[in-house]
Amino acid sequence: MPDLPSPLNGCRVLELGSTVAGPFCGRLLADFGAEVVKVEPAEGDPVRTMGKRYHGKSLYAASIFRNKALVSLDLRRAEGRELARELAARCDVLVENFRPGRLEGWGLGYEDLKAVNPRLVMVRISGFGQDGPYSQLPGYGVIGEAVSGLRHLTGEPGRPPARVAVSMTDYITGLYAAFGAVLALYARQATGAGQYIDAALYECAFSFMEPWIPAYQKLGHVADRTGSRLPESTPNNLYPTGDGQFIHITAMGDGVFGRLAAAMGQPGLAADPRFSSALARGRHADELDDAIARWTAGLPLGTLEAALRKAGVPAARIFTIADIFADPHYRARRSIVEAPDDELGTVAMAQVVPRLSATPGRIRHSGRRVGQDTRRVLREWLGCTRARLDALQAQGIIGCGAPQPLQERA
Repeated sequence: MPDLPSPLNGCRVLELGSTVAGPFCGRLLADFGAEVVKVEPAEGDPVRTMGKRYHGKSLYAASIFRNKALVSLDLRRAEGRELARELAARCDVLVENFRPGRLEGWGLGYEDLKAVNPRLVMVRISGFGQDGPYSQLPGYGVIGEAVSGLRHLTGEPGRPPARVAVSMTDYITGLYAAFGAVLALYARQATGAGQYIDAALYECAFSFMEPWIPAYQKLGHVADRTGSRLPESTPNNLYPTGDGQFIHITAMGDGVFGRLAAAMGQPGLAADPRFSSALARGRHADELDDAIARWTAGLPLGTLEAALRKAGVPAARIFTIADIFADPHYRARRSIVEAPDDELGTVAMAQVVPRLSATPGRIRHSGRRVGQDTRRVLREWLGCTRARLDALQAQGIIGCGAPQPLQERA
């Protein structure tokens, strides 16, 4: 079968977002063929200061800015905002995550841009949405997570709420935002008109509270932290092994629980009235978890994994990133790929997901330098002459990042 165009081939995206949620949304669109132009200030997006560095280069930025053209504009100046307006007039999608009202104050709000590009789809990511009493509050992902209720559920009982060591709510919101953009593009085929997407960090995280929303309304139940156990899904927990490690076992269905009981050498557990149905197991979770933990504590991790795999019981050790790099399944599916990088040669990052059978996404290059593509994009999109580009650069309105030798990047 000949290679087919990427799903978003021909779609132009202007990314004004910063840090994680906006750039992740743009990265998802870029992975599937959209021509994404990311705008940064001369000092660079704050995400360049996050994560680890190698020879002075942000490895986080190398991944989250992949497949994008990088342009540097000073949006604090009228000339920079006018260039952004001209770029938006030629775009299908614009992604932004400024505080609500900031772009309106710059003359770049949805109504302003709609006047010059009625087909524009504008993705608006914010902490608390474009309206409502909290809309003007500053809101990073972890703040939205706290307000959503999701953070309250994370961690061990009796201890302060924990967090995952990635910007989880930013990723959740960026994913919803990209989904919304594609839906709006699909709707535009019928209507001919664009629209805007209001993606709030707290609201996107709150959607993951799905099981506990009706539980509070109907029962007054306030969900709380349960550590590694998933409530009302038993057994579904982390258990100690005989060699001082841990294994997570999930066997909530009657059939799979029967297979677990047999693997444990205790088939009678499946007929025990306390454990013979999913509801009964949920009522006697402590007793069942204790029985499973006594079994796992007597065997090393490798033996447990082999026995449970043979029995068809979902179970796994808790992988570290080192485990992942050494794992044969990750390797066979090329779940980690080496992306071409102008300065480092290549850099490892996660494969594009989801995998489409006929029109898959692909990684063309890693994230580049601040302003590396400024002159090319302004020339190709806006027809800027060399003289105009030179003048804009001399005035500091645009940046055109020059390469820096590795030895100078401490």
